[in-house]
Amino acid sequence: MIVAPHTSWKDILVGFSSRAMLGINDAKFLGKKELFDGPFGWLFKALGGVPVDRFSSQGMVEQVVNMINAHESFLLGMSPEGTRKRVDKLRTGFYHIARNANIPILMVGLDFGKKEMVFGEPFFASTDEEADIKKIISFFAEFEGSNPEGDLRHLKQTIE
Repeated sequence: MIVAPHTSWKDILVGFSSRAMLGINDAKFLGKKELFDGPFGWLFKALGGVPVDRFSSQGMVEQVVNMINAHESFLLGMSPEGTRKRVDKLRTGFYHIARNANIPILMVGLDFGKKEMVFGEPFFASTDEEADIKKIISFFAEFEGSNPEGDLRHLKQTIE
């Protein structure tokens, strides 16, 4: 799952609450390995966190693809922005993970303006990454973030 816009620390609370209400408590999220080494590591793991070593000789995409392939079932939630700050383009790690693991992408939009969570149709990454990214931006450009100045609506002009 890719969930956006991610503009505030509050988004994670909405995500955890929604995950519980929808009964998908096994959904995972990625975090830098260092978060899991500290005193709150147990909490991040209990909440579904999966550590990723940013300094590994294996890239992040390869690490996550290996994790997914090692499990019968693996539901991962990611932010396509990769940050809570305003971005001028999406990160593509989620896309390469989905393509390399041959798993579908499910887009989930958080619209704080309408107080809605919107689910897109799952789709597999194609051989046309540019067209797929345009499709993704088109979906998320409709939603108002918790901090509207950081959401993805401004990216709509990049695909027109």
